This record gives sequence, structure tokens and C-alpha cells, in this order.
Amino acid sequence: MSPTFRRAPHVGTFAAEHLSPSYPERAARGTADRLRAWQAEALDAYFAHEPRDFLAAATPGAGKTTFALRLAAELLARRTVERVIVVAPTEHLKRQWADAAHRVGIRLDPAFRNASRVIPRAFHGAAVTYAQVAAQPFVHRVLVDQVPTLVILDEVHHGGDALSWGEAMREAYGTAARRLSLTGTPFRSDTAPIPFVSYVDEGDGIRVSRTDYSYGYGRALRDGVVRPVLFLSYAGRMRWRTTTGDEMEAVLGQGDTADITAQAWRTALDPEGQWMPGVLRAADTRLTEVRHAIPDAGGLVIASDQATARAYAGLLAGITGEQPTVVLSDEAGASERIAEFAESEARWLVAVRMVSEGVDVPRLAVGVYATSASTPLYFAQAIGRFVRARRRGEVASIFIPSVPTIQSLASELERERDHALDREGDELLDDSLLEAAEREEKASESELAEYTYQALESSATFDKVLYEGTEFGQLAEVGSLEELDFLGLPGILEPDQVHELLRGRHQRQVRRAAERPATQPAPQPMYRSLKEQRTLLHSLVGLRAKLTGQPHGIIHAELRRVCGGPAVGQATVAQLQSRIEHLRRQLATGG
Repeated sequence: MSPTFRRAPHVGTFAAEHLSPSYPERAARGTADRLRAWQAEALDAYFAHEPRDFLAAATPGAGKTTFALRLAAELLARRTVERVIVVAPTEHLKRQWADAAHRVGIRLDPAFRNASRVIPRAFHGAAVTYAQVAAQPFVHRVLVDQVPTLVILDEVHHGGDALSWGEAMREAYGTAARRLSLTGTPFRSDTAPIPFVSYVDEGDGIRVSRTDYSYGYGRALRDGVVRPVLFLSYAGRMRWRTTTGDEMEAVLGQGDTADITAQAWRTALDPEGQWMPGVLRAADTRLTEVRHAIPDAGGLVIASDQATARAYAGLLAGITGEQPTVVLSDEAGASERIAEFAESEARWLVAVRMVSEGVDVPRLAVGVYATSASTPLYFAQAIGRFVRARRRGEVASIFIPSVPTIQSLASELERERDHALDREGDELLDDSLLEAAEREEKASESELAEYTYQALESSATFDKVLYEGTEFGQLAEVGSLEELDFLGLPGILEPDQVHELLRGRHQRQVRRAAERPATQPAPQPMYRSLKEQRTLLHSLVGLRAKLTGQPHGIIHAELRRVCGGPAVGQATVAQLQSRIEHLRRQLATGG
């Protein structure tokens, strides 16, 4: 029998007991009985006008689920709606929503299937996936037409994943009494409109989404709702073989062309090399330090595919002596393994995409970003798994490759971006050397043939720590005292203490370097493929031409005058390398 809903006395103070007398005295995770300031503000903003559509954007870990369920409880209690439908990205999140709703007396059926067509009377509604709705939207249209319904669209940007998905969402929920859209990450930067999201015209044909309430990472950090994040960046030398048999070598993140950077990055992620073992050992060292202050702290490795995930798990087992939990996408039992890990004190979880947006494992404190995915959306989703604060002073530590794209995303963590329609090239790194060079590569015809590769060798080097857009530390060997200085930061720190300690360790590293005997600088990598050297040179010349307005031929002639040697087609590897280094210095200094 459904409970009798009583009218709430005040919007911001509605207690879950009004829905269910069995509500536990100590609220479970994600259903706190006291609202955070932003949640109360968002509720007040909603009930000031009670719109049909409301878009709330809140940083991952801020408590969107709590806000949404409190709003649902209010609307049910007022009899504004009689049914609640939650649309989530994955099967796992359906169950997570149903569990959280159950704790506040709202019963959602996570097992609803399109073939069922009817929600059992014992439930107040259902939790479904975007894929379910897209498959048979008319089934879901019937559900919202039967009674006044609140539709909660979790991570609403998924409604723009494909044109057909957006059309299905409009068909299914176009007649819903109320719609609450939630997002915790930047919207997609393509031109697919998100259903039920309002847009405003910014001129020049650009339309930008309008958020009804926004709670960003910067404010959440000040409020102590989320953790500060340390990004520990690792470089290293990579060596691989192309399909033509040429052996290539590069330093990860050195500022090369997109092709070379991508191949070096993939070489670093190869579990057969030494870069991943070195980074995993460093991450486990960091986790051990954090667990001195937070005994149940856990770590997560985000892998690109199932094969590497299993290989990384084997590496971790050898490092820690403990078999990590492995979760491979939406395979059978994945949700149960995540739930078991969340409630345990096990050290490591290795996952492929499954642990992304909305998955709630608050004890995660250390992460390894071991994937080649580099979109702002995916990166934000991944980092969102680590920022939920359980107590003040917790710090998240994320290990990343020294790749310009990823380092820029780490530095831009607090930047908030809207979803723009009809905006071309809306990416964070439009003006970066990496992407400018990539555009030049695509424009070149003879020098840019794609090739496959075979990873040969890799090594890891500690590069630096990124914190709130500031860099600390210098290149150091893995296992060195300089690296351990940063890995040994306490697990509980106030934000101002983080800056102070990082600055102190940076200065100590600089002093140690000054006291050591002078050594010859490490040689720049010498590519053994003339073709790749020419590709890199052409890309940098193209970038220089864009910046100065000079023709390519003039720049090439000036390079020959300054560096010597014949035309590009007859130049040696050393001569090409000299020109590349000269161009890099010019680009770096603006000269």
C-alpha cells in the first residue's frame, strides 16, 4: 500500500519522514537529511516559479541525487505529481538511484523493461536508461500520460548523444508534467541540441544553454563539499616501431606533433613497458600515505580497454600483493563488484569506463588516468569520481601522463563551459601548439600518411604536480627523494596547507638541484625516421606562418640561413632537428 503524503511545511526543510515512517535515523550516503546550502538554494529557485523544465548543473560529488530526490519528495507531497521516472546513463546507475530513493521512501523499480509496459502498483515510479527510452519511446510516453509525472534526466547531455536519442526523448517525455535535468560535467561541444534545455542567442549564430541553477567546482571547494585535487604528472622516454620498420623515440609531452604525441602516449600506456609499472608503484605509494590518515581510502585505475585493464590488474597484484577488483564495462556482476568495493577496505579498483559519471564510491582518493580518452567531458567525468568529500581536509591525488591535452584539462578543472549550438571547434585547446600542429598535419598531403606502431620500450619520470592551475616540482627519477617528497604529502590537508606544502617541497627540490654537480643536459630525442622529422618541421613551420603571416617558403629559407643545410628534401636528420629546435625556441619566446 502506498504511503499517504503529507504537505511539506516549507520548501527548504521538507523531511523525508513525510514520505515514509521507516526512514532511517542516520541518512545513508547520497540522501542526507540536512540539505547543503546549494541544495536549499536550488530548491528555492525551483519553487519560486515551479517551471515545467529546470536544469541544475552541479559539480560531481556535490549531491545532485539528494537535491533531485528532495525535489521529488516535495512534488509528491504536494500532489503536483503522482509518479517519478529517473532516466540514467547505465544499468548500474538505475540501481543506484533506486537504492537512494528507497532510503527516502520513494520506491523506484530499477527492473522495469520495455516489454513490461506497466509499473507495478507497489512502486512510485521506475528507473530506466537512455538506451531503453530510445529503443521504444512510445512505451515511456504512455507512462507519463497515465498520471502527472516528474521525469528526472540524470546527466542530461546523453540526450544529445545522437539525433535519434534526442528525438526519442522528446517523443517519450514531451508531455510530462515536470522535467528536472541534471548535469555534473560540461555538455558536449558538438551541435546536437539537448532535449528540454533552453538556449539563448549570443550572436553570430551561436546559441548557448541556459542553466536554471549552477553550482561549480570552485564554490563547492570553498564550501568543503568537494576535495581539492592534486594532479601528479609523469613524463618519460618512449620508443616504438612504425609499420615501415622505422624506430621512433620521443619524450612524453615534449610538445611534438599530434601523431608523435599520440604514439608516445599509447606506448606509455602499454602494460609491457616500464612507464605503467613505475606510475602504478608511485600511485600505490601515495595510497599508502593517504591511508595513514584515511584507513579505508581506495584507488582507481581507469583503463582504455579490457585487455589492458586485466594487465594493469596483474601489475597491481604484483606491486601490492593484493588482487584488485576489476570491472569491465557493463558485464554481468559489474554493479555488484562496484558496490562491494565501495563498502570494503580493498586498495585498488581497475575499470574500463564503467566507473564514470554518477558512480558513487566516496572512499576513492587516488586515481590513475591510464586511458587515451582526451575529451573535456570524459576527463571531467573521470575526475568527478574522486572529488566527493566525506570529511573536511581530504585531498584527491590523480596520476596523469605529461601530455599537453590532459595537463590543460587538469589546469582547467574549475572552468565552467556551456553547451553551445552551431559552434565550430569549441575545444579547450584551440590555440595550443598541439592542436595547431595537428591542423597543419591534416593539411599536409605528402608527409602525413597514417601508420600503425609497435611499442618497444618506455620509462617513467616524475614531471610535476598541478594544483589549482599552478605547477610545482621538477623532473625527477621515479623512486627518488624528490618524487617521494610529493608522494608523501599528508592525506588530510586544508586547501591553504596544500599550497604551502607544495611550495615548500618545490623550493627544497630546487635547492637540491642547485647543490648537485652540473651535468650535461639530456639530449633531445633524435627521430630515426626522416619522414617523421619532415612532418614535425612542416607542422611547426605552418604554426609559425599562422602566427607571423609569413609564407611557408620564407620561413623555410630563413631556417636554412640560420641553421644551415640544404632544402628539406635533402636535409639530414641532424639538420632537420636543428631547425625544429630553432622553431620551438621562437614559438616559446614569441620571437
